[in-house]
Amino acid sequence: MADLTLITVPVATGIADVAAQAVAAAGGGDTAPVGPGRFLYVNNGSGGSITVTLATPGQVSGIDIANVAVAIAAGKAALIPLANVFRGATGRAAITYSGVTTLTVAAFELGA
Repeated sequence: MADLTLITVPVATGIADVAAQAVAAAGGGDTAPVGPGRFLYVNNGSGGSITVTLATPGQVSGIDIANVAVAIAAGKAALIPLANVFRGATGRAAITYSGVTTLTVAAFELGA
C-alpha cells in the first residue's frame, strides 16, 4: 500500500484545481491519515463504476464494524470523509479499489 500525503486546503484561498493534486491510485491500495476535517478525493476516469473500500478495524460489543464501500460511477469524482472510525493500527486508513486504471486520489485536510 502506498501512503498518500495529506494536502492542506487553505481556508483563505481554497484549491482551484483539485484534480491536479491527485495521484494515480496504487494497485495494492493506499493509506491516508484520518481525523476531523480530512477527506479522500477520488476521480474515476474509467468507463465503468469503481468501488472504493475503507477498512473499519473497530468492533462494537465484540462484533466487527462492516467496511465502508463507496461506488463511484464512470467519469465521476467523490469526496469520502476520513473519519476516525477508519483509523488502523498505523493511525491511517487502509483504502482499496476494485480497479485503478485511470483512477486518481488525494487526501486533503481543511486548513486554518
